[in-house]
Amino acid sequence: MDLTRLAVDAGQFINRAVQYTGESLGQAERTELDPGLEELLSRADATKTWTDQIISQTEALLQPSLGVRLEDRLYQHLEWSVPPRPRAVELLGDQMTQAGLEIGSNTPYGTGLIRCGEAQKQLGEAERKFVQSTNIHFLTPLRSFTEGEYKAIQNEHKMLVNKRLDLDITKARLRKAHEAEQEARNLNANPLEDDYLSHVSYMFSFLRVKWLKIWAQEISQAEMELRICQSLYNRQSEITRAVVEGLSNTHTNHMRSLTDFVDAQASYYAQCNQHAQELQKQLASIPAVFCSNNWQFAISNPVGQPSTSNHEANEPISANHVTPLPVLVHQLPDFDQDSWTLNSPPQTTNTQQPCTNLQPVNNCSSD
Repeated sequence: MDLTRLAVDAGQFINRAVQYTGESLGQAERTELDPGLEELLSRADATKTWTDQIISQTEALLQPSLGVRLEDRLYQHLEWSVPPRPRAVELLGDQMTQAGLEIGSNTPYGTGLIRCGEAQKQLGEAERKFVQSTNIHFLTPLRSFTEGEYKAIQNEHKMLVNKRLDLDITKARLRKAHEAEQEARNLNANPLEDDYLSHVSYMFSFLRVKWLKIWAQEISQAEMELRICQSLYNRQSEITRAVVEGLSNTHTNHMRSLTDFVDAQASYYAQCNQHAQELQKQLASIPAVFCSNNWQFAISNPVGQPSTSNHEANEPISANHVTPLPVLVHQLPDFDQDSWTLNSPPQTTNTQQPCTNLQPVNNCSSD
């Protein structure tokens, strides 16, 4: 280890700390940054802050469970593969399917549960694709900025602050050197008196001038260091500006990622709407089918009349099977082609004779 280099770095760190403390207390002058560069740095900080909040809230949207999110971050930190987890809507679909099978698929409620469970699984698959698309096309570019681009901006900004502190330190040294030179001239210009107090005052003034010259060095050397520090500061300022100006491209990329997120969200909600409408139609048709079968069965088998087919009547009805019903043939009344009139039914007593002409029935009268 180079002890000389270590001592120089330690001294530089101490000088920067003293300068920063003096600026914070208002006891030291400070070189202000360019207003345009200051605005760009403020915009970069605001972008970083809001990007972190957007990432956090989007993760909460995709995975509401805080414990699961922390577990996923731990897996990512350890560079392990995250185990697949079923979505909540998929678990609901499994429960509905099992409940429908347990209740009975030959009942309206059981059939509805089974179909609803299948629809919930379809919704879970659509949600899984939406989460995957959001992670790839939206969260990954945002994390790339916070973990990559902004860190580069932050490093360049930190170096710029250090160069500014060095510049202010050299300015203070040059100012102290001029003060020491002026005090030395005043000290030599004033004649020394013979009393004791004058000698003591001269000694303290001489020591102070020597200390100022030691700390500030010579004026020529301080001016040379000032030119070097000013050049380094200007160069670092240009580098920082070039890095921060790339923030406009970052905003363009984030806008593209935001569009991809909205497209994925619109597609996801469209799929959910489609599955929900199909499920709604299926559920609406289930009670109608079962009620229609029961109604037809009751019509074909009135009270007091035995069923024509006990096997068909007792056979369980499934969701996709319609039980064939017996057909009853009713005897039509006798029709007389010669008279174009209807004979009276056997149960009805009619004393009138049938009409022999082609007049309407209402106009017929007994002879």
